[in-house]
Amino acid sequence: MVTMVNTVGKVTEALRERVPPLTSIPLPRTVDERWLGARWPVRELATPPAGSGLKPVLGDDGPPLVGHVPEMMRFGVEFGLRRHEQYGPVSFMGGFGRRIVALSGPEATQIALVNKDKAFSQEGWRFFIEHFFERGLMLLDFGEHHLHRRIMQQAFTRPRLSGYVDQMGPALRAGVAAWSGRYRPRLYWALKQLTLDVATRVFMGMRGSDDAARINRAFIAAVRAGSAIVRYPVPGGRWAAGLHGRRVLERYFAENLPAKRKGDGDDLFSALCHATTDDGDRFTDTDIVNHMIFLMMAAHDTSTITSSAMVYFLAKFPDWQDRARAESLALGDDLPGIEALDRLETLDLVMKEALRLVAPVPSMARKTVKDTEVLGHYLPAGTLVGISPTVNHFSPGCWTDPARFDPERFAEPRREDRSHRFAWMPFGGGAHKCVGLHFGGLEVKALLHEMLRAYRWSVPESYTARWDYTALPVPADGLPVQLDPRSSPAR
Repeated sequence: MVTMVNTVGKVTEALRERVPPLTSIPLPRTVDERWLGARWPVRELATPPAGSGLKPVLGDDGPPLVGHVPEMMRFGVEFGLRRHEQYGPVSFMGGFGRRIVALSGPEATQIALVNKDKAFSQEGWRFFIEHFFERGLMLLDFGEHHLHRRIMQQAFTRPRLSGYVDQMGPALRAGVAAWSGRYRPRLYWALKQLTLDVATRVFMGMRGSDDAARINRAFIAAVRAGSAIVRYPVPGGRWAAGLHGRRVLERYFAENLPAKRKGDGDDLFSALCHATTDDGDRFTDTDIVNHMIFLMMAAHDTSTITSSAMVYFLAKFPDWQDRARAESLALGDDLPGIEALDRLETLDLVMKEALRLVAPVPSMARKTVKDTEVLGHYLPAGTLVGISPTVNHFSPGCWTDPARFDPERFAEPRREDRSHRFAWMPFGGGAHKCVGLHFGGLEVKALLHEMLRAYRWSVPESYTARWDYTALPVPADGLPVQLDPRSSPAR
C-alpha cells in the first residue's frame, strides 16, 4: 500500500510537468494544504463491529455542506490522485451534505463493480440523477436490471449497429462540411451540436427541427442538475431547470411513442418499441420513455466528450493526426460502413488513450444495501459510494509513464490495458458495463473520420485544455482550434 501511495504521488507531480498536463490551473498553497489534510481533521466513517477485524474508513468532511465538491469539480483528475495519495484506495469525503466513500485503484473498484455479494446497489445514482433520469437502465438493480438489459440488447445487435452507422454517415459528413470557413471555432460546442443532430436522427428518427434545439436544452439542464449543490427547486436554480427539462423530455417521447409502436422505423426509439427477447419479454410504454431519456443523455454527452478529447490530443500530437488521416483517406470517398470503420486502427488506439486520460464518466455511484467490506475496510449499509476510474487510469502499476499521451500502449504486443481487469474502465464494469459502448465507439470514429478527410487542425504549442468537472468533463474554454480545410495551405 505504501508503495502504491508513493508512486501515485509521483504521477501527480508528473501531471504538472509533462506536456500536455491534464490541468493548467496552478495549485495555491491553501488548496494544497487542504488536500493534504492539514486543514480538515481526519475522522472515521463508522466504527467496525467488535471482533470483525475490519478497519474503519478514514477521511475528512471538508467545508460544511459543500465538502470537497468544489475542489473535485475544479481539479478533476488531480483531486482524485491526491485523495488516493493521502488516504489510499478506500476513504471518505464530505459532499452534498453527505459522506461519500471513494473507491480508487483496480482492486477496490473491482470489488464494487463485480459485486459478488450484491452489497453495492445502483441506488447511489438515485441520489444524484433519479429525478431527471428516473428508471434508466443505469438506475436498475439485480434481476430487474438483467431483464431490462436483455431486452435493450436487441437494439444493439450487429445488424442494428450497422443500420445506425449507415444513418449517421450523411449527417456527420454534412455537419462537418458546414464548419468550413470557421477557422477558430470553439470546437466542443460544434461537436456537441453535431452529436445531438446524430442522436436525434439515429435515436429518434428526427431530421432536424426546432424540436431538436428544445430537446438539447432539456438534456443539458437534466444532466447539469445532478451535480447541483442546492438540491431543491429554487426558481432559476439548476435543480429546478433539471426538473423542467425532465418534463419536456417525458412529453416529447410520450407523444411520439404510439406512432413508433405502429411503424417499422430503423431508429433506436422504434427498436426499443419492438424489442422482444426469445422469452417474449418487451418494454412497457413507461419503460421506453424512461430508457430513451437516459440513452439520449448517455450517448450524446459521452460521444461529445470523447470526440473533444480526441480532437485535442490529435491537435497536440500532429504525427498521430497524420497517421490517422492516412488510414481514413485510404477508405476512399464513400461513406464508411461498419466494416470500414472497424479498419481504422489508429483511431481505435487514439480513442482508447483519450478515454484513459479523460474518462467521460469520472465517477460511478453506488450505495451499500448491507454491511460489507472493501480491502479490509468496514462499509455499513446505506453508505453512498463513488467509484472513479481516475487512479486506475494513472496507476504506475498498470501503465508505463501514465501521464504521457501514448496510444501505442493499447497496441499489440504491449496491451497495457490487460495489466489488470480494471486498469482501463471508461465504460464501467461488471453487470452494469455500458450497453451502448460499441455504438458510441462507432459514432466517434465516424465523426473523426469525416474531420480527418476534410480538415487539418491545430492548437498553439503553449495551449493546454482545462477540463471542467462540474458535471461531466468538458473543456472550460470550449476548445478553440485552428481549423483549416485540407486542400488549403495552413494559416
